[in-house]
Amino acid sequence: MNICNALIEGAEILKKNSISSAQLDSEILMSKAIDKSREYVLTNSLEKLDQKSLSLFSDLIKSRSFGKPIAYLTKKKFFWKYEFDITEDVLIPRPDTEVLVESILKLTKNRTKLSVLDIGVGSGCLLLSIIKEKKSFRGVGIDVSKKCIHTSSFNAFKLGVKNKVKFFNSNIDNFKFGKYDLIISNPPYIKSFELKYLEKDIVDFEPIVALDGGLDGLSEIRKVIKNSSELIKKNGKLVLEIAFNQKQKVKSILFNNGFYANKIIKDLAGKDRCIISTKIK
Repeated sequence: MNICNALIEGAEILKKNSISSAQLDSEILMSKAIDKSREYVLTNSLEKLDQKSLSLFSDLIKSRSFGKPIAYLTKKKFFWKYEFDITEDVLIPRPDTEVLVESILKLTKNRTKLSVLDIGVGSGCLLLSIIKEKKSFRGVGIDVSKKCIHTSSFNAFKLGVKNKVKFFNSNIDNFKFGKYDLIISNPPYIKSFELKYLEKDIVDFEPIVALDGGLDGLSEIRKVIKNSSELIKKNGKLVLEIAFNQKQKVKSILFNNGFYANKIIKDLAGKDRCIISTKIK
């Protein structure tokens, strides 16, 4: 079978299983199966596939038809300007989260040396994108998952910034290392009872610990803010990703912990996504 025919069959299987991006996904998975770029796949569609490549492609299509996310199948995800290695132990980076990077770069455009802490570093996409852009910044990433720390450490090496960052396997409640100019976090913020309503490819495959924000969706946000108030320098900035309907409650938590909410940043869909605050007392 050649690439073209396999792509058609793969896309048909995905369509029958309600995968909306069936054609694109089939092309990406073929690229993974033959270890070539998607451009190669599209420009060499008459090339015959060996049995090993065809079998791998079929397995990938089957997994995708069950809802497994593309990023977990390819083990890669582009975020901001960079490609990150992804495992099933980390939350898949979202395009909407890129507004945090954009906002932080604007916020720090006139700053040179800056110490940055990322609480719940995951794949490292947030922290490492910022550190990569700002050559004189230094960063620390923490996460409760050893596997996340391993992945973010590898991504730091891959991006050539491993000498500018340190990683710690720690819960935020137990982390007492350093004082920071900037703290960033994309904490779990989905209400526990709402998890079952998430799309199948999220709730069935992504780590629940990175999604579950407790009964009111704010339990992890409270921890991040409370501990950040001890770890941040006066006039330092705390930048958080939040749910679209949490703005007022998060502002209140910030105020009660000595922060002033400066600005709410909206995502690509025009929904509240990011809150920027300053430690004032």
